[in-house]
Amino acid sequence: MAATTDTEHEEHTGAAASRPSAVRRRPGPIAMAVSVFGELLITAGLVLGLFVVYSLWWTNVVADRAAGKQADKVRDGWAHGRGEPGALDTKNGIGFLHVPAMKNGEVLVEKGTSSKILNDGVAGYYTDPVKSALPMSGKTGNFALAAHRDGHGAKFHNIDKMRKGDPIVFETKDKWYVYKVYDILPETSKYNVKVLSAVPKESGKKKPGHFITLTTCTPVYTSTYRYVVWGELERVQKVDSERTPPKELL
Repeated sequence: MAATTDTEHEEHTGAAASRPSAVRRRPGPIAMAVSVFGELLITAGLVLGLFVVYSLWWTNVVADRAAGKQADKVRDGWAHGRGEPGALDTKNGIGFLHVPAMKNGEVLVEKGTSSKILNDGVAGYYTDPVKSALPMSGKTGNFALAAHRDGHGAKFHNIDKMRKGDPIVFETKDKWYVYKVYDILPETSKYNVKVLSAVPKESGKKKPGHFITLTTCTPVYTSTYRYVVWGELERVQKVDSERTPPKELL
């Protein structure tokens, strides 16, 4: 066999290199559809992830800021003599709820349970469909409250950590109202307004008294049902010059 010269080799390889490469097949319609669908799923996942971050984190940040500003106004008003005993409402709030078992610090309480109110990271007392009996009125009845469990401050997020015998303390300008949890309803219809009654018979009570009721959505991250905690007033303690908390909060 004759040896191939360098010139012939270069011509051969150069010719091979100059040949057009095989044309790739374009994906069929099914493959294209699957690819587009996959990209849409990825985009939807990112959007959903951002929405979850907004709902469960950013709304908490915004709500806590709003609640903090309102709380400062209330305490500033108290310090300057505004909000006299017997006043049932103030522009910025009526007092603070303290529930050690929920580990959420102090929670400003305002009038109403609409989303507009609760979205500011506060607890609101019911005015509809029932009217709450406020502690400072001195009248018997049910001081019924609601707050978000997730997002917008999530002030009642840990309501499931509460147990019978736990303290619930409501702070006003001049008094501490100390309640004790006596019954819990882990799940009930969101339309069950009987749990807010002046005498909450579903909790076993049959006679008028001084009650407090905490309500929020359940299960977590849904609003399908309501979680309910009932407490009964044990004592009222006057606020001293140092605003020393009752022993239940120490």
